[in-house]
Amino acid sequence: QLIFGLIARGVGEPEERLAAIGSRLAAIPDALATAERVIGECPQLHVETAIGQIEGTAALVRDEVPALLSRVGGGHPGVDAAREAALDALSRHRDYLRSILDASRRDPRLGRPLWEARLWHTLDSELTAAAVLAAAQADLERVTAEIADVAAELTGSRDAAVALAALALQHPDDATIVGRIERTLQLATDFVGEHDLVTVLDDPLEIMPMPEFARGVAVAYCDAPGPLETGVVPTFYAISPTPADWSPQRVESFYREYNDHMLSCLTVHEAMPGHYLQLAHARRFRGSTRVRAVCESGSFIEGWAVYAEQLMAEQGFGGLPVRLQRLKTALRMIINAIIDQGVHCDGMSEGQAMALMTGRGFQEESEAAGKWRRAQLTSTQLSTYYVGYTEVSRIGRARPVSSTPREWHDAMLAHGSPAPRHLRRLLGV
Repeated sequence: QLIFGLIARGVGEPEERLAAIGSRLAAIPDALATAERVIGECPQLHVETAIGQIEGTAALVRDEVPALLSRVGGGHPGVDAAREAALDALSRHRDYLRSILDASRRDPRLGRPLWEARLWHTLDSELTAAAVLAAAQADLERVTAEIADVAAELTGSRDAAVALAALALQHPDDATIVGRIERTLQLATDFVGEHDLVTVLDDPLEIMPMPEFARGVAVAYCDAPGPLETGVVPTFYAISPTPADWSPQRVESFYREYNDHMLSCLTVHEAMPGHYLQLAHARRFRGSTRVRAVCESGSFIEGWAVYAEQLMAEQGFGGLPVRLQRLKTALRMIINAIIDQGVHCDGMSEGQAMALMTGRGFQEESEAAGKWRRAQLTSTQLSTYYVGYTEVSRIGRARPVSSTPREWHDAMLAHGSPAPRHLRRLLGV
């Protein structure tokens, strides 16, 4: 990621970027050698994912760095040497990972003591793990009833599964998904401006296929410039293409999940007025120290993005189909928190998790399988959506009568990305 950002964003003069890339390439052999010395027994899924990402990193170093060298011109023996050494080290590390793959049998579950300790640091919230789980289970019942009401309004039947299946028929494919997202982004941007929901900034945003080295965990992400970056450089909204080895049935399942209406919710979350816009506002924050600007709360960042989904749907963006799809994403968010704790603390099995996601969550098999994988690869991150949304939406509801929605939302975004409990104090609510 550190090398990709320098290549893709074009920060600084080419010679400066090459020098920075060369120094980062030169650090790869020692970093990988150190990893091999300290790595203990690993979960097999973690090793499999690392192998795929190592291959993607090698492709970046092998193909993209020479392309930048050719654009700059001239000789760069230091960068060339560092690149070759990095490729050799990546190849050796890939072979090392393959050699330990079959013997990697460690359980990816953290266990309750470690998971709860990490949750405290991740959330920076007064909520306990037990309180999070109890609230999520109660909200699962509430949103299940709400999605049935909206299904009835849309189709005349309270069967949400039937209504969602009809929406899933309207979906893109590998050739059209980026274009669809581009159109949805423009619609969302226009909608935010027309409804005066929050100040829209004009920082550059590029929609792109997810780089190979970053695949394997999430379907999409927003990669914004760092909080200390002062140049005009783009934010990347990345979407993962379907892998070449997937069957046609699995590809179809993926795009039924990420149908046109789900892409509206996804684009609101990742871009407008979600991550892209929130992080653009955060870059303009000037704290008392540079450290204050750098520190970010994942709970606030994800909480704002989910709050943005609700805000847009309630204002009518995309009509009833997007409102129904947004409730499905709300169920996903709630189930994320339940599964996160269930997997790492309560011995939840794959069958139990899949049944919860495909049943109560109405998720496609491919989406649920990917989330099961993610629940084992990560810990506590899946809880940030629900807890963050719960706390950020509480702040949103505390809007003073003297403030317009835009004024209040701008105020919520004016302090960088602090944990919601600190933002409440900053705003006096």
